[in-house]
Amino acid sequence: MSEPEFIKPYGDTLGDGRIQISFTLPVELSARAKKAAEIYATSLNCENVSVVYAAKISEGYTYFVIFADAKHELDFSKIQAVEAPKGNRDFYEINAFVKEKIGRKVVIVGATIGTDAHTVGIDAILNMKGYDHDYGLERYPEFRVYNLGAQVSSEDLLAQALEVNADGILISQTVTQKDSHIRNFTEFMEILEAEQMRDRFVTLIGGARITQELAIELGYDAGFGPGTKPSSVADFLVSRMVEHQS
Repeated sequence: MSEPEFIKPYGDTLGDGRIQISFTLPVELSARAKKAAEIYATSLNCENVSVVYAAKISEGYTYFVIFADAKHELDFSKIQAVEAPKGNRDFYEINAFVKEKIGRKVVIVGATIGTDAHTVGIDAILNMKGYDHDYGLERYPEFRVYNLGAQVSSEDLLAQALEVNADGILISQTVTQKDSHIRNFTEFMEILEAEQMRDRFVTLIGGARITQELAIELGYDAGFGPGTKPSSVADFLVSRMVEHQS
């Protein structure tokens, strides 16, 4: 099937531009507040705007859900993007690849850095049970994994990686308010570069707002977003290690 050149969102009819948007306004819930939300959505180059849901979320703040038709069309032929790494090997193939191409156990250190206390992301990749019927890296017999948990400082993460002679460093960030994840990722990379160790490790980041473009921009080898399976991370890591060897 050939791709269309110009595209719009699809709702009821192809090309109708139907979208759903949500936002919060710093006003109390009222008929006036709903009208303000409608007018605001109209100013976003939308038409046929409907406020389908409005609720007070705290004193002086109202949350809105809007249905509308977007006017804007997009020239899809001009869109360029970097695909996130997607491994093709499964659990067994990755272990066989490590035995054949690397010849020793792969050492991995992972953590959630900064003040972020969430471990759901790093645990999904590293813990033995894994995610979505895909084994976590702790289950791989050819891997040795150190999961440091949450709220680990960048300095401590690097120190642990050096202590165990790690091949790969995995960093997860769930909290993204005011771009705190970017500041934390940047801090760790700056420490690596200051110590002239950027090429010492394969560095991977993951989280709810992580893209491959962002990871490359920040100096990391790869970035993994929501829904990533552990085998994709493992496959990319060992493949990059072999690339570095050659």
